[in-house]
Amino acid sequence: MSDSTAFKMRLVHLDFKGAPPKVSYLSEIFPLFRALGANGLLIEYEDMFPYEGHLRLLRATHAYSPSEVTEILRLARCSELEVIPLVQTFGHMEFVLKHSAFAHLREVAFFPNTLNPHEAESLALVSAMIDQVLGLHKDARWLHIGCDEVYYLGEGEASKQWLQKEQNSQAKLYLSHIRAVASHVLSQHPSTTPLVWDDMLRDIPQDQLAASGVPQLVEPVLWDYSADIDVHAKVLLMEKYRECGFLRLWAASAFKGATGANQALPPVQHHLRNHAQWLQVAGRGPADTLQGIILTGWQRYDHFSVLCELLPVGIPSLAACLQLLLHGGFSEDVKFRVENHLGVSSPGVTDAVSEGAGSFPGSSIHALVTQVSLHLSSSVDALLERNRYVTGWFSPYHRRRKLIHPVMLQHIQPEALSLLGRWGALVQQLEVALQCIFYPDTVEEWLEENVHPSMQRLQSLLQDLTETTLPPPLPVSPAGDMGQNP
Repeated sequence: MSDSTAFKMRLVHLDFKGAPPKVSYLSEIFPLFRALGANGLLIEYEDMFPYEGHLRLLRATHAYSPSEVTEILRLARCSELEVIPLVQTFGHMEFVLKHSAFAHLREVAFFPNTLNPHEAESLALVSAMIDQVLGLHKDARWLHIGCDEVYYLGEGEASKQWLQKEQNSQAKLYLSHIRAVASHVLSQHPSTTPLVWDDMLRDIPQDQLAASGVPQLVEPVLWDYSADIDVHAKVLLMEKYRECGFLRLWAASAFKGATGANQALPPVQHHLRNHAQWLQVAGRGPADTLQGIILTGWQRYDHFSVLCELLPVGIPSLAACLQLLLHGGFSEDVKFRVENHLGVSSPGVTDAVSEGAGSFPGSSIHALVTQVSLHLSSSVDALLERNRYVTGWFSPYHRRRKLIHPVMLQHIQPEALSLLGRWGALVQQLEVALQCIFYPDTVEEWLEENVHPSMQRLQSLLQDLTETTLPPPLPVSPAGDMGQNP
């Protein structure tokens, strides 16, 4: 494997707060990740971690067991993938603060996303979470402590009072919490270095950031998922962080989950451009500053949002992005390598989507989800909204009154039944494929969000057709009376 890339470490982000795969699927894709150029994983367990004791209520219904987490780590080692666990400790705490037992630790009582940094119990809570996670990740060289998008910070009652005091600021409040969490990590787990997302650090004045002591405790992860990164601004930001005292920095791109909360298919060209521009940033920034890059693959925008692109559907995008990073660009030769790894051919992986089946783990889900996303809703729309027999003779007016011309029943019903049959068979295949990789709640959620609305519209049309009242036949005179005068 070539190491010509500007990024020594290339980590695939696994976001388990939505559609967490079964361990059996991870055993199939870890070797592929390694073959494509990854050498690490950032695992965001959220409620899939097997918390114990008073934290046990944080577990999701299908949370991994301790033995499953151990097996995930073993599988990662077998594929030479270094694991960095991620534990949210400030913002994005919905999976904790939604529970009544911890609701009193919210920064703003009505919102479960941000932790109140003034409560001693808040630090005790995240410290306990960290200790349990690192208890199963004893060899972790880094721990990501999140700290991104700390919305409503400073808006709680305790914060408002604190901010009234001279020299106190929202930035100081944020930095003091990071310092407390990072200090716990370093004192209790001295061989583990904390990472933090950088969005809350960007606008803090350089002198304040340098004086806070935080640069000696954590390594920032600069994240930008756009297709049009301001390369110059990013290089200046890196220089600012270095001058503040941060010795090592990380980058974070995205291979899926960054272009729409309910996105079903990743726009591969968008993600390729994102990675190409991160290479430009690495090339123009201070030498050896960037420790590595995290290829994020968000599965939900937050704990309460819908699912975005499923992991198997994002594999072609991930493959293209990893290979671009590894080889310094996306030439025809690199594209051929990607297609060879995935067992796909034209239309290629650089298209917005690819309907090729492929032979990579989860490729059947990729193909079936692509069919559903591109054609299910549009085919039902074509029948219900553009078919002239439906729009002209079985409009909402007719459907409410259960009226139809008998001839039109013969035009509409066979086509609707045929469409329902075709999609019903494909959806059944998809459901079986999803059940092989995901837990029942994920299968139910994805189908309910992406399949059921269109299928129900089709079924409703057919139900209305069966309930229509046909006009009575015209009376026919007895044959013997025909042509006779009265």
